[in-house]
Amino acid sequence: MPGFAVAGLATLVAFLLHLALPAIPLLTAAVGLGMIVGQIPATQRLLDTVLKPGIALAARRLLRIGIVLLGLKLSLYDIAGLGWPTIIVIVLVVGITFAATLGLGRLMRLPGTQPILIAAGFSICGASAIGAMSAVTRSKDEDQATPVALVTLCGTLAIFILPALRFPLGLDYADFGLWVGLSVHDVGQVVATAQIAGPTALAAAVVVKLTRVLTLAPMVAIVGFVKRRRDRRAFRAEDQGRSSAGAESTDRAKRPAIVPLFIVGFLAAVLVRTFLLGDGVMGAAVAGSVLSVADTAQTILLGMALFALGSNIRFATLARTGWRALIVGLASWLLIALLSLAAVALLR
Repeated sequence: MPGFAVAGLATLVAFLLHLALPAIPLLTAAVGLGMIVGQIPATQRLLDTVLKPGIALAARRLLRIGIVLLGLKLSLYDIAGLGWPTIIVIVLVVGITFAATLGLGRLMRLPGTQPILIAAGFSICGASAIGAMSAVTRSKDEDQATPVALVTLCGTLAIFILPALRFPLGLDYADFGLWVGLSVHDVGQVVATAQIAGPTALAAAVVVKLTRVLTLAPMVAIVGFVKRRRDRRAFRAEDQGRSSAGAESTDRAKRPAIVPLFIVGFLAAVLVRTFLLGDGVMGAAVAGSVLSVADTAQTILLGMALFALGSNIRFATLARTGWRALIVGLASWLLIALLSLAAVALLR
């Protein structure tokens, strides 16, 4: 309870900061507060002792519930309205960015599962994608900290840099919204960036961004399938080495799920949003109320989870070992921005 209470209080403070400075998304403020708290020696001791159980639970369980609720923002009808050329381009941008970032991360010899987590965060949907991918890769909390810090940093910079480039690049409202939706990581950061150019840019950016979010499920499934096959081969080799001693196979016990349960819940939420909370099935008023409550709950849960993830970040450690991850993150950010800009020109 102490850890939960602190995460909840931090989310409230992040909300107040967002009200005072609307350009800063609430979830970005929550991560930032966590990062600040994680650097203070007195609070570090609390985070490592009395607050640790609640913080750990928030970083994992609440994040997954928030991802499920994120599915209620997605309507398959809105995505279909983009047209096949735009959908294909979105999938290509996500796939190319993911593969290139993963390859660069491995080339730079990033530790643990950092390469695949950074790839997921930058190519799909920021910290939410990192949390989802960490479930199927069974990543440690310290492996998540650096990717979360990087997507928060680059996403926050995008809020200020992309609007400044709009006029030099000659982008109209719709093109700018498409560029933002394709290249900015977190949904809140997309909203904060696109709304500067007005409602037309915002509408285009949100639909494109949520279409990127939908690629989370197949990407997690692919990674889960690959990991399952690799683990099966490793477990079989291990079991063969122990077979002479009569040890039982642990293959089934150790296999990770191909698709975590909360990703199934995310897809179910997308279907509910499309067919039950769409046009007229439950009534506009009822559907609007349900979506409003779900959106508030999702924001609170993700705010608490991202504060918890941010509190695991230690700048002193990043200064010693994080420079390679910073290079990978900045390169991935530049790549997706350029790919997205090329996509905008292609779709004109």
